[in-house]
Amino acid sequence: QVQLVESGGGLVQAGGSLRLSCAVSGRSFSSYAMGWFRQAPGKEREFVAAINWSGIRTNYADSVKGRFTISRNNAKNTVNLQMNSLKPEDTALYFCAAGRYAAIAVVTTSYDYWGQGTQVTVSS
Repeated sequence: QVQLVESGGGLVQAGGSLRLSCAVSGRSFSSYAMGWFRQAPGKEREFVAAINWSGIRTNYADSVKGRFTISRNNAKNTVNLQMNSLKPEDTALYFCAAGRYAAIAVVTTSYDYWGQGTQVTVSS
């Protein structure tokens, strides 16, 4: 069983930065691809970023490309999302996800395990 716990969310002004972290417990973290998704009220959960098991390959939604950076530390069983130049439209509940065969997939169905989410609110 794999458990994921997100942290680092909060309230920030537009143009500011936040760093989200996801701590993963369970075996074989380094064999899982990891992703970040977000869900705003009344909207579907959407892809934000993904990283493959080794950290060599990454993928980003067009809306965050150039502003967000995903990274992982397989020795510490963590994956991070550095978010810069935040905009009010980035406001959402952010979820961390793990998928054994997800690679850098953008669809929620490719991921097997999910965290509870951490709230990010960007004020204008």
